[in-house]
Amino acid sequence: MAYDPNNIFARILRGEIPNRTVYEDDFVLAFHDINPQAPTHVLVIPKGAYTDLADFSARASAEEVTGFFRAVAKIADQLGIVAPGFRALCNTGTDAHQEVPHFHLHLFAGKPLGPMLAR
Repeated sequence: MAYDPNNIFARILRGEIPNRTVYEDDFVLAFHDINPQAPTHVLVIPKGAYTDLADFSARASAEEVTGFFRAVAKIADQLGIVAPGFRALCNTGTDAHQEVPHFHLHLFAGKPLGPMLAR
């Protein structure tokens, strides 16, 4: 999957599309999903142009990778979802139904989430 600089997340990062920001730092932007699948559903995206987790892992600097995952933990803590539990999910590629070609992580929480995969 090639990176599309006009994907919705790139446009959000450029301020062309509004979002409900939860957290932002030098490495990430986190915002509420417009089609939530749980009471808490936040998307965390890196500020760099990476298509998916494989691309991010291969090309991002160590500082970007560390900053991203530390931000995910900080966001979960700020949302108050660490103690009751949350799910962090990255879809990579077509078989996983990745919809936007910009690496992103979903944070789900706020209710018992059930099994990892539909049966």
